[in-house]
Amino acid sequence: MRNMTAIFKKQVKDTIQNKTVLIQFIMFPLLTLVMSQTITIEGMPENFFVNLFATMYIGMAPLTSIAAVIAEEKEKNTLRVLMMSNVKPYEYLLGVGSYIWFACMLGAAVICAAGGFALRESLAFMGIMAVGILASLLVGAAIGTWSKTQMMATSITVPVMMIFSFLPMLSLFNDTIAKIAKFIFSQQVSIMLGQVSALQPEAGNICILAINMVVFTALFTFSYKKCGLA
Repeated sequence: MRNMTAIFKKQVKDTIQNKTVLIQFIMFPLLTLVMSQTITIEGMPENFFVNLFATMYIGMAPLTSIAAVIAEEKEKNTLRVLMMSNVKPYEYLLGVGSYIWFACMLGAAVICAAGGFALRESLAFMGIMAVGILASLLVGAAIGTWSKTQMMATSITVPVMMIFSFLPMLSLFNDTIAKIAKFIFSQQVSIMLGQVSALQPEAGNICILAINMVVFTALFTFSYKKCGLA
């Protein structure tokens, strides 16, 4: 626990200095506040920008942040030093993962506040966001573990994050894309966020989320066994 806490505190300090990672936690919550307060279009669904940016936030911020952090520390041999200092791989991953999850949940709380939800709706909203952020973290951790350099991680995360972030938005305008997008976790998160006022998840929603989590866990496990953290 001491090692995990130390890793957590280290990441807080690193994030303040690393503007590329810091902007991931700030950009979409800020956009949500600005857009939801300044733009009103006749016929626009309630909390349209809240649900839209929440989904994009899940598909982008956790994934890119943890992939960048792991790949950068691998490239700079920081992880090798940590492993030699008696920090176990699972301690490092839990420390980094818990920090990024917590930071993303703070952003999710800002997005939730922009929606003006009641208490029950807010709890449902935050619960859905928590699951989505966890799924995105697993994908990012797999990419970061697989990548030897930060540039390599970036080249992989960009197309992956675009799929997870933009497919749910594009599915609003194209039925064919909607049929494809329904199999990814971010689309299921988007659907449930749109129903947060009367949330009744169907078996299909839960099954697709569970399958995504299993696949992402398997990808991370394969990446870790293949490349490790050193």
